[in-house]
Amino acid sequence: MATFHVAQEGPVNALALNKDNTQVAIGGRNVFKVYAIEEDKFREICNLRASKHLNLSFSCNDVSWSSTDDSYLATAATNGHVCVWNLTKMGKAMQEQDYQDHKRTVNKVNFHASEPFKLISGSQDGTMRYFDLRVKSAVSVFYSNTESVRDVQFSPHNPYTFSAVSDNGSVQLWDIRKPEKCQLQYTAHSGPVFACDWHPECTWLATASRDKTIKVWDLTSKPTLEYTIHTIASIGHVKWRPQRKYHIASCALVIDCSINIWDVRRPYIPFASFNEHRDIASGVAWRGDPHVYLSSGRDCTLYQHSFNDALRPASKANPQGVSLNRMGEILYARKVSTVNNNTNNNNSLAKATAGIIRKISTTQSADQFHQTSSNLLQFTHINCIQKQESDNFLALAKNYVLHGRSISELCEHNSAVAREFGKSHISVIWKIIKTMYGEEFMQNSINATNNNRDEGSHNNMPINTMVPSGIGLENAINTIRDVEPDQKSKGGDTPAAQFSGGDDETENEDQVDHAVIYNNGFPADLNFRTGLPKGDFSFGENELDMEIDSLNSDFRTSYRGFNHITPECQQDWTLPNEAFPIRHEILERSSPPEQFPNHHSPDINEEPHTFQFDDQPPVLISVSKPPKKNLWNPSNIVIEALKHHAILGDIQTAACILIVLGDCRKYLKDLSESLQEHWLLGYIEILGRFRLWNVATQVIKLAWLPSVFQLNQQSTRFNTNCSKCAKPLQRVGWLCDRCHSSRYALCSICHQVVRGLYVWCQGCSHGGHLMHIRQWFSINRTCPTGCGHMCEYR
Repeated sequence: MATFHVAQEGPVNALALNKDNTQVAIGGRNVFKVYAIEEDKFREICNLRASKHLNLSFSCNDVSWSSTDDSYLATAATNGHVCVWNLTKMGKAMQEQDYQDHKRTVNKVNFHASEPFKLISGSQDGTMRYFDLRVKSAVSVFYSNTESVRDVQFSPHNPYTFSAVSDNGSVQLWDIRKPEKCQLQYTAHSGPVFACDWHPECTWLATASRDKTIKVWDLTSKPTLEYTIHTIASIGHVKWRPQRKYHIASCALVIDCSINIWDVRRPYIPFASFNEHRDIASGVAWRGDPHVYLSSGRDCTLYQHSFNDALRPASKANPQGVSLNRMGEILYARKVSTVNNNTNNNNSLAKATAGIIRKISTTQSADQFHQTSSNLLQFTHINCIQKQESDNFLALAKNYVLHGRSISELCEHNSAVAREFGKSHISVIWKIIKTMYGEEFMQNSINATNNNRDEGSHNNMPINTMVPSGIGLENAINTIRDVEPDQKSKGGDTPAAQFSGGDDETENEDQVDHAVIYNNGFPADLNFRTGLPKGDFSFGENELDMEIDSLNSDFRTSYRGFNHITPECQQDWTLPNEAFPIRHEILERSSPPEQFPNHHSPDINEEPHTFQFDDQPPVLISVSKPPKKNLWNPSNIVIEALKHHAILGDIQTAACILIVLGDCRKYLKDLSESLQEHWLLGYIEILGRFRLWNVATQVIKLAWLPSVFQLNQQSTRFNTNCSKCAKPLQRVGWLCDRCHSSRYALCSICHQVVRGLYVWCQGCSHGGHLMHIRQWFSINRTCPTGCGHMCEYR
């Protein structure tokens, strides 16, 4: 059969087939039709919304066709009504029954498999109601004690049993003869269960949930989870494939528009996939043939699908893979080509059976797994260097400090840790980060902000200081450092007296020829970013700041005779034509130097000369606005360094530096958040491989990206089972809700209450003291209680 479809006026919410699988009814908010299924098309039989008496009961949330009488249809309406339609009548009489027992939207409606007049429904009001078409109201009411009932299905194996699934993740089994209490209730999923379906051949019940899983439960005795299928989206509908025990179809609620056919024995790759729908599929119905089924969708279409047009995701799956653990061991899976070595010996038999084999393969291959064989190879390479690297990673991860101190202290500590474990180059990197983003960087950032705020206002600036420039700033500072104590006493109390205009001024005239004006002497925050060296970075002495401050003070006292700039004039900085007032008036241009020997240069033994200076020297240069000293931004270099280490595989250094920088990360504007997230998640993953859970948790808590720090907000709760009745223990307490036994907290070996570490088997729910269980499984393989379960202890 071919694949074909028909378009509708609006989205289709549900569909149902009659007992002969020759007609299909579809329903939606604006759609309610019945089609005959022909060879290659759908032929419309009737349109129930063409009636003149439209009301909310014509808006269908679900449709069910009687399995014994083709004349009856039942619909679940969004206004809480359950309507029964008689297709043999016309007009308003087609609506034979209109049950208004539910108080909220009806989610599901189903006819009994063998009773033609029996009907059951499930609603948002948390109740299920059992109807008899011959009675005007519900015959029985079943209270689920949940917020909403999403699906109800009669069991094909027991005419008195039906299942119901709810928003709280539970599954209930009811006996229609006993509406007071359900026969069985168990928690099947961690989220709302949207659909369920009974297996037509065995007592399996499939449930689908928002937790992106489809679970198959064996309800022969107590609920036993047989299979779990993992999907990429929440599942809204499931339907077993006829004549195929392990095949089930599913439709997603969001994201995935495909209809997937699963083999429950392979839970991660669909057996077949159909991608005809352009929006979410809303229902699936098999036509009694395992190779043909119908589907409806929110894309306003009704499809008939043929398995000949199915995609096989497993055939495209790569049978090869590789995995590397932290010890350097490699697991490699490779595809194996199977070759029949006896082909040449059986040529005659092959020719005789070629036609038969070809026919069998074409008919059966569609229902078989994609057969691909793989060999698993393990490679172990003992590398001392690699083992040392792993040991260093562990040591650094355990000893690094990432928070709780200043950036300088953190970098200093981590630098010492890296140096201790032989990572000298990493130690240098931490030193550089300290220099770049330590307290000086933060102070300069604050000063730059304040300067920008006060830009243009110089009325409060201190009086300018004359700084000799003939020897240069660096020579001046070296001279300060090298001066002898006896020289300090010649012209003042400080080394700056050598450059002052005091008693020994003439002794230094050969050195002091010109002067340059600086704002407030030497700047207070000398730094390599501002253009002036300071501290350990350039000179290696912390006393330099005190010397410079002293020098500023002496300059202001020594040159008080030259500072004629009043506060009113401070806003317009001026530069005189000479550093010092000229000794005599120059009347004409000077002669060449060889005609006038430098006989005015004072000798050290000569008496100092006294000069008269003009009150106001002529001005040659006027500076109205001093230039700003821009901060050097090391962000680009840091980003390149982090990327370099990440490329080399040292994700630990990149992630730890990002964490330590803290608020300074705002300067790394060119580093994308996606790359930062990649580094953090990579570091967390590696920590998990080394089982450094505490360090990984600390990294997650210190993360600044929502996608990372929300990892700790995911559920890490484990529910154990009662060791006596195997019921999940969902409440805190010592007693089981079902059997009221406290034996679940007893050790299976010493039979005492476990008050410390408790270990249990997820298969049989038995456990005990960690020490006792470890000793038991060192010599045994089965459960110590004698239940016969082969417990796996690791």
